[in-house]
Amino acid sequence: MLDLARYMEEKRLRIDAELDRLIPAATVRPQRLHEAMRYSIFCGGKRIRPILCLAAAEAVGASGEVAMLPAVALECLHTYTLIHDDLPAMDNDDLRRGNPTSHKVFGEANAILAGDALLTLAFELIAQTPEAGRLGYELASASGSRGLAGGQYEDLASEGKTPDEEQLQFIHIHKTAKLIRAACRMGGIAGGGSESMLEALGRYGDRIGIAFQVADDILNATSTPEMLGKAVGSDAARGKMTCVALYGIDRARRKAQELLDEALASLKGFPGPTEPLAALAYFMVDRDV
Repeated sequence: MLDLARYMEEKRLRIDAELDRLIPAATVRPQRLHEAMRYSIFCGGKRIRPILCLAAAEAVGASGEVAMLPAVALECLHTYTLIHDDLPAMDNDDLRRGNPTSHKVFGEANAILAGDALLTLAFELIAQTPEAGRLGYELASASGSRGLAGGQYEDLASEGKTPDEEQLQFIHIHKTAKLIRAACRMGGIAGGGSESMLEALGRYGDRIGIAFQVADDILNATSTPEMLGKAVGSDAARGKMTCVALYGIDRARRKAQELLDEALASLKGFPGPTEPLAALAYFMVDRDV
């Protein structure tokens, strides 16, 4: 039986080692910018997206190591989104993973530049991979105006409006699920998976990505700042369009469970182990942080 905590810790340590190797040291000019980049990268985090990428490579029958550069690129891009989401012009958050947000430590201009630099570094890393074209397309299409940037726009534009199911679905898919879907497909591509395997990984990523955001909505309404490492109750205070606002907590939990079941149903017929992907799906829905 898979020990998920051990699996995640082993993968996190490998990912962190590569991040440390590939991101310029804080002693390299411009020092303050590199310090800001490293601050946000190494201030905590579960590394879920890069771990999903490595696990997907294993599921198609390859070593997770073949997907390490795409995995690190995913974390760089994800961290850029967090830095920018926290800015006063967006969510205006003071805490991220229990630490002051980047703009609180380095100022708004440096936080923006750190996010820009991490976004660019993500594609610099992808350019070094054998499947650069396919991997770059997956990452770019998941993160642009038809991906998470578009989802963040709609999320901000929906504040204070009456919750609407179609709009909420659009936000959840684009702001969260598309990058998680890309993480799974990128691992499959790096591992040499067939088109049918990539389709199955995409379905898994879609479902678990939406479930992950539903769980996040629930945690924002039910957790504490000490447990979550960031402000809670902020979604309701800002009039965010969330699953809790639309359905209530009990129905939101049922929705997450339905999505989890659909994700697990996609993990059939792979030549490699799918236990890590299944265990990660449960973790993403049932987590308390």
